[in-house]
Amino acid sequence: MTIISEVMTRGVRTLQPHDQVKLAAKLMDELDVGSLPVCDAGKLVGIVTDRDLVVRGLARRSSVDQLEVQELMSSEVAYCLEKQTVEEALEYMGGDQLRRLPVLNEEKQLVGIVTLGDIASKEEQPETDETLAEISSDLPK
Repeated sequence: MTIISEVMTRGVRTLQPHDQVKLAAKLMDELDVGSLPVCDAGKLVGIVTDRDLVVRGLARRSSVDQLEVQELMSSEVAYCLEKQTVEEALEYMGGDQLRRLPVLNEEKQLVGIVTLGDIASKEEQPETDETLAEISSDLPK
């Protein structure tokens, strides 16, 4: 059985709650990612996505110049633990239609992120294909 720490990506770039939204957008562009974890003293406190920036930010506000990440982020974040099995993470991802999960250690500190791509590139598991099918099946066409 493979555990999450064997397939996850370490050294994930994070934001702090008081960082400006412009920084979040710039980093997402530079890193070519659609979301960034938000941490305070190493603890995961939220996640901000490109969709949050557009829908909660641009679409609902006249100005985003001084807007902070904490005003747009989701504070209830699904995550997994680094010692969980890949199978457990895949089950969770499929059930909640998630393509990525922040990974925490036992002290609830962010230690990485795991994506379906990470798992698919390092594992030959039918569960990965099934999870991707579950996630994609309910997406709007």
